[in-house]
Amino acid sequence: MSKLKYFLIAGLLRIAGLLPLKLAQAIGRFVGLLAWRLNGRSRKTTDVNLRICLPELSAEEQQRLSKESMAHTGMTAMEIPLMWEWPVDKCFKLIKETRGLELVDQALASGKGLILLAPHLGNWELTGLFFSSRYKMAALYSPPHIKEFEDYMIRVRGRLGSELVRGDRKGLLRLMGILKEGGVAGILPDQSPRGKTNAYAPFFGMEVRTMTLVNRLIQKTGANVLVTFAERLPDGNGFRLIVEEAAPGNGDSDPVVAATALNQSVEKVIRMAPAQYQWEYKRLRHRPPGNPNPYYPHKICR
Repeated sequence: MSKLKYFLIAGLLRIAGLLPLKLAQAIGRFVGLLAWRLNGRSRKTTDVNLRICLPELSAEEQQRLSKESMAHTGMTAMEIPLMWEWPVDKCFKLIKETRGLELVDQALASGKGLILLAPHLGNWELTGLFFSSRYKMAALYSPPHIKEFEDYMIRVRGRLGSELVRGDRKGLLRLMGILKEGGVAGILPDQSPRGKTNAYAPFFGMEVRTMTLVNRLIQKTGANVLVTFAERLPDGNGFRLIVEEAAPGNGDSDPVVAATALNQSVEKVIRMAPAQYQWEYKRLRHRPPGNPNPYYPHKICR
């Protein structure tokens, strides 16, 4: 059954990968707006996140942003097959502008490694592909449920030499090795982590469980840290690749201080393109014990 699912998914990806960017984005936008109008789970999660994270917006502004966010999420979903199936040169032609690349060169010139924080903002697949073409790079990933699909994902993401490492002990040791060699480690910093070796820190004002992995890597290797994303330009005109300084404190010896700096780094770039963030993810679900789960207020976090 898993092989059948894989062949079905792979076939759909290859068909979608034949589309031009503008058409793929148009289809994705339509699907995202349809999902918003159907008012299902994704819409409800988006609305909760925006109400908590951006209270300074009026109800009307939050609704408008919710609608645009789901449209952009639909576009992101339709862009992934392009990034996986297109020749890499064709993908890179979509980058019309870059900002802050000198920060990467400066960080690596220090002789230390670099941690690139790449939140679920804009087109993160293009971001990873771009940096893997320029630097010795490893990226952390969570394996999908379908084994055959994992092999496909590793092959397409690593076709320029980037290593994909699992988030287990062996994978973390490999990340440390890459960083100690002066290479680049790519990490998605805005996931809600499991396990006990994490910290609770504010994310847009709400205390949530936050990874301490970045802090531990900095402590072990002395690596620098920056934050990056590929901003979607309007009307199918490609992307702007942006690199920004991370908030100070990511390497602090206090894990809570470091986790707070990590979340501040993510918040900084989200505010640059809030509609392109994946607000449909339940980022706020793991709160300190005794607090209600914002998506299911009758449930208490343990």
